[in-house]
Amino acid sequence: MSGTVHETPPAADNPVLQRLSTLDRFLPVWIGVAMVAGLLLGRWVTGLDDALAAVEVGSVSLPIAIGLLVMMYPVLAKVRYDELGHVTGDRRMLGTSILLNWVLGPALMFTLAWLMLPDLPEYRTGLIIVGLARCIAMVLIWNDLACGDREAAAILVAINAVFQILAFAVLGYFYLQVLPGWLGLEQAALNVSMWDIAKSVLIFLGIPLLAGYLTRTLGERAKGREWYETTFLPRIGPSALYGLLFTIVLLFALQGDTITNQPLDVARIALPLLAYFALMWGGSMLLTKALGFDYQRATAVSFTAAGNNFELAIAVAIGVFGVTSGQALAGVVGPLIEVPVLVGLVYVSLWARRFFPDRAITGATR
Repeated sequence: MSGTVHETPPAADNPVLQRLSTLDRFLPVWIGVAMVAGLLLGRWVTGLDDALAAVEVGSVSLPIAIGLLVMMYPVLAKVRYDELGHVTGDRRMLGTSILLNWVLGPALMFTLAWLMLPDLPEYRTGLIIVGLARCIAMVLIWNDLACGDREAAAILVAINAVFQILAFAVLGYFYLQVLPGWLGLEQAALNVSMWDIAKSVLIFLGIPLLAGYLTRTLGERAKGREWYETTFLPRIGPSALYGLLFTIVLLFALQGDTITNQPLDVARIALPLLAYFALMWGGSMLLTKALGFDYQRATAVSFTAAGNNFELAIAVAIGVFGVTSGQALAGVVGPLIEVPVLVGLVYVSLWARRFFPDRAITGATR
């Protein structure tokens, strides 16, 4: 999450994990510690629910809202907003990314959730929300480790951020109410308007997105891009991890009973997530290779398609269904599965590089 990645190209004697900062390298450990700390906190502190609900921001308790905003801001401050034109000129890459992220990705998660969790509607709904929250965070790290096109990945992430604000609420309504009705399946009882979902998206994505844009614009204007990316970003990067861990502590403190009493449910949430990551990444790599993308851009598109914005999914699930809901638990389980799986896919990606030509037509000339 901190994004501190060395520039040395990976090789056989340079393991992928060694290129991560200490914070990022042991992220699964920190998340595990946060889970345990949350469970203990929930058992030892009485009246925690009332304390967290005392002050709310967009139906989310203030401490959790702060954690969500803190972990979103640094990754959005890394995006080069002035370079969106490079991807808009590469129509094949842009169209492929939009197809994978906003058509195939949500549809695949919807299918897996219904196939694997037909008897657990809250977790199923939570996973569908996860499928709608496209990547805007750690995918930049995985893409960089796999020697993907860093600029293209950053721009695709920025486009996903804009699409989320414009389309998340509409797609949420479609996949949770309209499509299940067409198929004769159980519909999710949202009990909220489309604006309620959009409001959560605007608060927990729009605010850090605006802050990230203004930070980069003003920072580069004051001291230049080199200072901004080599000095400023490494300073704020670790706060994303701290915000994530803080949020997980609070969520697990509130989800302690479910996690300890129903561990099999947690395992069942993990299964469709594992299938989703493997199918989205593998299918994206095969599709981009068939379309003639070179390795760098194929990798950027594939990791962008496979990653999800669990921060946003957690925020929406909390805002719509509550902090102790099964939907929120499904979002919390997400990063626990995503981190080790995508680290493993970095190795697979580097191995698969041999199957891509050194030069291939990717779309518009840059």
